[in-house]
Amino acid sequence: MARERVATDDGSEPGAPARRASDRGHYGRLSRERVLAAALELVDREGLSALSMRRLGAELGVEAMALYRYAEGKDALLDGLVEALYLELEQRLEAAPQEDPQAGGQEPWRAGLHRIARTAYDVFLAHPQAVPLLTTRMLAVPLARRPLAVLREHERVLALLEGAGLDETRTAAAFEAVTAWLLGYLSAELRPMVDNPDESDPAFRLGLHRMPPQDLPTLRRVAPALADRGGPDGLAAGLDALLDRFTR
Repeated sequence: MARERVATDDGSEPGAPARRASDRGHYGRLSRERVLAAALELVDREGLSALSMRRLGAELGVEAMALYRYAEGKDALLDGLVEALYLELEQRLEAAPQEDPQAGGQEPWRAGLHRIARTAYDVFLAHPQAVPLLTTRMLAVPLARRPLAVLREHERVLALLEGAGLDETRTAAAFEAVTAWLLGYLSAELRPMVDNPDESDPAFRLGLHRMPPQDLPTLRRVAPALADRGGPDGLAAGLDALLDRFTR
């Protein structure tokens, strides 16, 4: 009589190596990509302050110790979030068809930089809670230790700037300026400006009554304009101004 095959609790057959319970959870079998995706989803929903190994483990349905195979600690997890953002940027750049630069009258290198900047703008603004990491982790992590996805983005931008005919010194200076513009522009776009969203009057909506007029006359006058978002057009205009500065 044939022996009946009975599965164990984890779905394997008797005698087969049992799958590690610590590697299974709500998201199925864990991988670095799944861990980082869950971390980014948690930060998108609740902010960076909510992120911890224990909380992420709960999100994934595993013990926190299981996550140390994929991130050595909180700092590594934060670097992983930066990696996830740049991987999404890379995926979008690869998926979107490249426009013919001749159609817009732009040189290929300039069109390529605009494409990267606009795609980065879309990706990073889709994850506003994680945007501060783009600056703080770059300040904490040396160049060679940054995630490979970040270094590949650096390589793309530098190659395009060299394609404009810049020497190494001007390429490096332009790279720093373009990076600073993009990150600074994102920070300005995301900064909170509205004091009371229920107010219809612009002055009370922005809380201008909280600012002493004798000390801050210019700020009070310009604040409504500061509250307007520049959007992709403002990003592109500033980028062109920078590129013209280095290539003229």
